[in-house]
Amino acid sequence: MPPTESATVERLSIYPIKSLDARSVDRVEIVTNGGLAGDREYVLFDEDGDYVNGKNDAQVHPISASYDGETARAESVTLSTPDSEPQQFELDSVDSDSSAALTDWLSEWFGYPVTLDRNREGGFPDDTAASGPTIISEATIETVAGWFDDIDAEGMRRRLRPNIVLSGVPAFWEDHLFADRDSRVRFSIGETDLFGVNPCQRCVVPSRDPDTGDEIEGFNETFIEQRRATMPDWSGGDWFNHDFRLMLNTGVPEASWGETIAVGDELTLGETVPADETPVPAE
Repeated sequence: MPPTESATVERLSIYPIKSLDARSVDRVEIVTNGGLAGDREYVLFDEDGDYVNGKNDAQVHPISASYDGETARAESVTLSTPDSEPQQFELDSVDSDSSAALTDWLSEWFGYPVTLDRNREGGFPDDTAASGPTIISEATIETVAGWFDDIDAEGMRRRLRPNIVLSGVPAFWEDHLFADRDSRVRFSIGETDLFGVNPCQRCVVPSRDPDTGDEIEGFNETFIEQRRATMPDWSGGDWFNHDFRLMLNTGVPEASWGETIAVGDELTLGETVPADETPVPAE
């Protein structure tokens, strides 16, 4: 039977520069490819063309970033580290003088040259197939934080880096929003239609302190053990070839590009359909 709880958008977060800090917004538009406007709009590359991100370089974590702008798209970023005072950079163009100052600042911090790229329509999502917003419940964040000493819910949210946090539902409720690999779950948030695709496969980033990059010894093992022990009956399908999965990856049909998701919107669960009837193909 479908769940009877009322899931509501409690928090919306975008990450203007991929792998740096989040920006909380009250509402955000869906752009081309189903992503959120301004989310992962900018990305850093090294000389080999690889992402400069938390997965590849723990020096990302001590960078503090805050953003300004009247819309969801950030107009400027202020960066600092434990060794440097805050400095503001305009985010107007990847080939501007401000952009050069930003990459010079970052190159000095990392100790190697970095470049900045931008994609206004869809950004640089972690999952290029299921490129819609990621979703998790507040109860899930609180529960997973409780598996570890000295991590509170805010710290766990920063480690997991979701776009949408839901209230009004129990822990792991978002697992209702995916089925097996050949199926997709239809649902809507406000007027926006989405497809639930899969539980997100986690990387090394959640094991690291979001401010220092220090890793918790045995984090992955504890996470996997607890995830397996607390797995609800509604979770599963054939996605759990391992239990280091948490949070929902989504896809957004083209008909919903241009729609808006806002804090306070309710989630309405729909039917499960074959993947080949959706814009997100089966794996």
